[in-house]
Amino acid sequence: MLSMRLRLSDLQEPQWRSEGGRWSNGGSWIEPANVSSLVMEVNDQAPRVRVRVKECKRDEADFVELTMEPGEARLPAGVFGTAPLYLVERAGELYASWDLTALRPHLRADRLVPRVVARTLTRQHRYTSQTLFEGVYRLTERAAATLTPSGLSIHYPVPAEHVREPRTLRPGVDPLAALDELLTDVIRQAPTVTGRVGVELSGGADSGNVALAVKAARFPETYSFGLLVGGSTGKQQWERRRALAEHCGFLDTVTPAMQHPPFSPGGVRAVRKPHDPAGAFYQEAFDVVREQAAAWRCEVMFTGSGGDEINAHHSRTQVELPMPEPVPWLGETAVRALSEVNEYLAPIPVLPVPTLMAFGMHNPGFLRAGIRPVSPLAHPRIVRFMEQLPHEYKRGKTLFRERIRRAGLPEWVAAPAEPESFLAVLETGLRSYGLPVLDDMLKESILVDLGYVDGKALAQARRNAGSAPVVPDLLCDVLALEVGLRSLM
Repeated sequence: MLSMRLRLSDLQEPQWRSEGGRWSNGGSWIEPANVSSLVMEVNDQAPRVRVRVKECKRDEADFVELTMEPGEARLPAGVFGTAPLYLVERAGELYASWDLTALRPHLRADRLVPRVVARTLTRQHRYTSQTLFEGVYRLTERAAATLTPSGLSIHYPVPAEHVREPRTLRPGVDPLAALDELLTDVIRQAPTVTGRVGVELSGGADSGNVALAVKAARFPETYSFGLLVGGSTGKQQWERRRALAEHCGFLDTVTPAMQHPPFSPGGVRAVRKPHDPAGAFYQEAFDVVREQAAAWRCEVMFTGSGGDEINAHHSRTQVELPMPEPVPWLGETAVRALSEVNEYLAPIPVLPVPTLMAFGMHNPGFLRAGIRPVSPLAHPRIVRFMEQLPHEYKRGKTLFRERIRRAGLPEWVAAPAEPESFLAVLETGLRSYGLPVLDDMLKESILVDLGYVDGKALAQARRNAGSAPVVPDLLCDVLALEVGLRSLM
């Protein structure tokens, strides 16, 4: 979680100095994300200089280290992947940041990577070093980037080892007690300066289990935040959230998601604020949650990310991806690139792939707000524990739900009959605000001009959507990508 401009010429005579939280050397500079629980350490033993961004009070590198010596800079990544690091090299200079928008001078809408665009438009997302933009790379977990006079190279690690089949529990072992101890210990390790933390509380089993462990960890001040989906489902969600927040003693703040749907006025897309085109559908609503957490001066936000993946029935190494839904407005350039969607992929990571990709969409927003996101369910120790657990404890999140019951909460909290869904929020955003964006796109479009989208087919989709009872949610992908590209140009 750092940003930098690194010139190879400056590494010949390293004279690094600290200047207001940034380390500088000639025209080069390095700085960590502006998060209170992160510190940057510089070990200067010329001619080699080593930089680490790590959590305060812990001797553990967060995501990336940097080693520099004359003629070479090397960045090996760790396993956590809390936030991606984007890299671009230009004439012996390396630019890097966890915030893609910081690299705007190097992003060109007419130089996109076809296979990545095709993945985005068809929801065939893949974990890889490639991004939407030519020459801009993502440093994936455990990979290493090296800058030399020959340019920038990225080396993937060997595939991570995983438990291929669940194991049999020893007699007398209580897996719930083991999960409780392990999860609470992982959460206690999250360092803070003031002890003021937040919890993303959706009302589901994942965030509920995280909330119970945060309660057991006994931070000085704990706040909970959540988005309500509205309707009858939202009422039940609100009741579950209230029960959990009261049980844990959290000061709770709720935000009606219907007031901040995709493309809504005042949101990041409507005002064309520079943002990652591959960002989350519900970025507008989650931005409000981040603002609220920042207003309460939360240093850390605990999330339930990863719960679905670690409870999945399948083996980590044998995943059959679902067939994608046909996209009728796909242009010829994207159609040709579909044959390459499974090329240049990163090897199997330590954490589940969907979790790492979700981190890339959500976590930069927290860092931008000065908050460190922590997802305890995606910690390697938790992932390993759940991989070994017999399937009957994971099916339907059995163990997670039983932990909520054992905490004394009612059945309608542990196993809701109607889980929350954001589909109604998406429909509202598309119907009220997305279709006008589509009208504008039909007049002028980056994706149509480059052949990634068929303008005539998209116009037909617009006519169909106007009278359809539900706007096709696939339209959100093409609209979000178009608006995101425009915001960066």
